[in-house]
Amino acid sequence: MMRSVRTEAPATPVSGPWGAVKAYVGLTKPRIIELLLVTTIPAMFLAAGGFPDPILAFVTFVGGTLSAASANVFNSILDADIDEQMRRTRRRPMVREQVGRPAAYVFGVVLGIVSTLMLGFGANWLAAALSVVAILYYVFIYTLWLKRRTAQNIVWGGVAGCFPPLIGWTAVTGSVAWPPLILFLIVFFWTPPHTWALALRYREDYAQVDVPMLPVVKEAPYVTRRILAYSVLTVVTSLALWPVAGTGWLYPVVAGIAGAWLLWESLALLQRANAGMRDAALAPMRLFHWSNSYLSLVFIAAAVDPLLF
Repeated sequence: MMRSVRTEAPATPVSGPWGAVKAYVGLTKPRIIELLLVTTIPAMFLAAGGFPDPILAFVTFVGGTLSAASANVFNSILDADIDEQMRRTRRRPMVREQVGRPAAYVFGVVLGIVSTLMLGFGANWLAAALSVVAILYYVFIYTLWLKRRTAQNIVWGGVAGCFPPLIGWTAVTGSVAWPPLILFLIVFFWTPPHTWALALRYREDYAQVDVPMLPVVKEAPYVTRRILAYSVLTVVTSLALWPVAGTGWLYPVVAGIAGAWLLWESLALLQRANAGMRDAALAPMRLFHWSNSYLSLVFIAAAVDPLLF
């Protein structure tokens, strides 16, 4: 059961139409959406073997954005109780009562419907179906079931974030193949190190609201060993795309160099944890920020490679 400790998060009424727009946009968690789109558009370039059709790319970009926004809105509603008590999330719109729950639910449903129709009519219904599955998985499997029940929450719950490259690929080809599945697995193995690094930084927040993130239930040395293991799987999987997709030399060079740095940072974090991690507030965030850059570099390389070879 959640502890009764509350963080000061007073209601903050929105001021004017622009304030309302900012509140609704805040519900969608734009920074998370940016990361998802980084894995969608490159998959389209790889599927097309170059530049995808610009209209198709635009429709997929907007449809994918609205799909991710829909899932994030529902997450914002359902997690408002724990967001209120965490330093990192206590200023979100639902916590500050800037958007009412009924209005937020309607907003999330409308975004989901519009995204599905855009992808279905603008790309194909396989891409639209995958988008719907991603929304439902994120809301019902991760948010409602896994997040508050198991330390493996982000491992299996993170599957929802792996759908964008599949959606991007199927939007172009209308089918699923091995290359997008490799891209799917890259994101799958990348998600735990990325999220656990952040959870190490905000361990006390998660503990306060009884969310059993791995750093809450295990000590830092154990967590950082798992981070290193998943980082190895991420890098190995990323290199597997080279022979599977038949890329040129650019992709494996970028993936290899970026992967080596990811492993270096993961190993450095493990060493800090074994030494007591006296810089506990900063050390995990270094890996967290680098992991963002790593994923962007690998997927951008996958997009640019077909343009050169």
